[in-house]
Amino acid sequence: MGDVLENYRHLVARIDALCQGITAALREHITCSEGCSSCCTAVTLFPVEAAALRAALDSLPTEEAAAIRRHVEEHADGERCPLLEHHRCLLYAARPIICRTHGLPILYAENNEQRVDCCPLNLEQCESLPGSVVIDLDRLNALLVAVNALFLSQSDAPDDPPERVTIADALSGNK
Repeated sequence: MGDVLENYRHLVARIDALCQGITAALREHITCSEGCSSCCTAVTLFPVEAAALRAALDSLPTEEAAAIRRHVEEHADGERCPLLEHHRCLLYAARPIICRTHGLPILYAENNEQRVDCCPLNLEQCESLPGSVVIDLDRLNALLVAVNALFLSQSDAPDDPPERVTIADALSGNK
């Protein structure tokens, strides 16, 4: 069997390219930068995202991985992301998809209406947005659900895996 995370990594690469293009197009209107952690709250992950995060952690030197696990355990019950330390993500390169899109304009459906939202610190002086700089959240989530389903069918996941897991559970190896 091939790499069960290959489809997820491909999706992440496409999302990163999309986000980089949006950031470049809106450069003067985006205030998010390294060290900005306003959007970094505790989120739950699909099993495929949990596996990718765990794989990234497992690839680190033993002492560094252990320090990150301890940090996550100590901050597991807070409202902020347990991977956040001094306003920076401890596993930034492997951050989940939701974290990759934070702050950028997203299109989503609410009460049968389409809405656009973004970090309130961004786009303050922007009067209108072309559709090419807005992430269709429903479409993105549909792709992620499909990639997760394929991952579950190819992996040795339990017969009834949890739909979502916390970052703490993902990194502890309990889920």
